[in-house]
Amino acid sequence: MPAKSLELKHTIKLIQELSSEINEIESSIKSIMDGIHSPILSIPGINYRMGSMIIAEIGDFNRFSSPDKILAYAGLSPSTYQSGQLDSSYSHMEKRGSCYLRYALFNATKFVCMWDNTFAAYLAKKRSEGKHYNVAISHAAKKLVRVIYHMEKTGQPYKRAA
Repeated sequence: MPAKSLELKHTIKLIQELSSEINEIESSIKSIMDGIHSPILSIPGINYRMGSMIIAEIGDFNRFSSPDKILAYAGLSPSTYQSGQLDSSYSHMEKRGSCYLRYALFNATKFVCMWDNTFAAYLAKKRSEGKHYNVAISHAAKKLVRVIYHMEKTGQPYKRAA
């Protein structure tokens, strides 16, 4: 069938062009991240792509006086529900702020928990407390933000727990 052959040939050509553009963008990201010398890349499980997303979304760390402000900016802080005398004990994540930062932190945390024993143990601890996997990941993401904030403020690379 000549029509299907022509369509297939153009689809393959389009895939090759897109792959070439992706490689170019990824090499640009790598050179930019190497230029800024961010210690975030020393965390096991965070690659150039996730590290650059986190750095790009947070921007200047001096804008935030504490890691809790970054958590609020990412929408990872718990919401509060109060009505008269009632205080809700089941608070949900706010999901306000940067959805891109929240996405990057959640995905980076999953890989960090796979590659770093400290984070893996923390995730296992939260799971053993009966927390759902996504809730436990959000707790680990909060821990990751505190670690990243400290590293960026001090300029020190990540040190694995002995």
